Amino acid sequence: MKAAVYHKYGPPEVVSIKTVARPSPKDKEVLIKNFASTVTSADWRTRSLILPPGFASFIGRLAFGIFGPRKKILGLTLAGEISELGKGVTKFNLGDRVFAIDGKALGGHAQFKVMPEDGAIALIPENLSSEEAAALPFGGTTAYDFLKVRGGIQSSEKVLINGASGDTGTAAVQLAKHFGADVTGVCSTSNLELVKSIGANKVIDYTTTDFSKNGETYDMIIDTVATASWARSNASLTKKGRLLLILGSLSDILRAPFVSKKGGKKLIAGEARERAEDLRFLAKLAESGEFKPVVDRIYPLDQIVAAHTYVDTGHKKGSVVIRIDH
Repeated sequence: MKAAVYHKYGPPEVVSIKTVARPSPKDKEVLIKNFASTVTSADWRTRSLILPPGFASFIGRLAFGIFGPRKKILGLTLAGEISELGKGVTKFNLGDRVFAIDGKALGGHAQFKVMPEDGAIALIPENLSSEEAAALPFGGTTAYDFLKVRGGIQSSEKVLINGASGDTGTAAVQLAKHFGADVTGVCSTSNLELVKSIGANKVIDYTTTDFSKNGETYDMIIDTVATASWARSNASLTKKGRLLLILGSLSDILRAPFVSKKGGKKLIAGEARERAEDLRFLAKLAESGEFKPVVDRIYPLDQIVAAHTYVDTGHKKGSVVIRIDH
């Protein structure tokens, strides 16, 4: 099968298309014929070892591979169809259209991928293409985990989303609106209309206005781009406000348990969990039209370097999708 492979850390050019062995499902596993994936900020950081403030590159090497990447095929998300069933599989049938996320094993930038049937896999709604389905899980599961599971978002709360135009930001705006929040999105000038169009009640152009100095307070601030630190955001939180660091500095991540123990304001950080039930929830919202994955650009697999190059600019809107032909 064809796959986008990299053997060393570095710029987009370290990734190339190779022919590798097609995996086979074991007991309780499924083989997914992959039609689409995404190049996410996580792929960028894993490939480049450019990490948030406080994280030295050796920390990345400990996580991803000291002398080179342990997992040679990037890609957290995929969308395709079940092409082979391992022994004992009961949750899926041959030909089922599915989308999935696998942040630990990766491997989405390939024509086929094996996953356990109990993994984060769900059926694709009929109204979504494979490209749209591949754009659902990364930002969607992250935003849902932080907003609902960890943050406990409530109807009518004031929520500010810092970095509202990326894959996680666009998901957070739509999910916060679904849960009944009053949403303010922070983004650049060129993305103001996009963030309004997906439901934000207000938008702030970070190139001209500092949200932390506008006199407003919020029940929840969500940082997707590691620029809304505790020091910067603390004064903008209500007495019971929560700062959710989807991406944050090492010092803030280490500070989080101590801040939250004091009562009142909370600082919440950590890796988002990936659950099949969360994908099913997102699929229902997408089927009803309440959640629409935002797709910026679509590249064929053989233009994987161009896709990484665009993601590296930091200016993508929503998701960058990889179309995988067979």
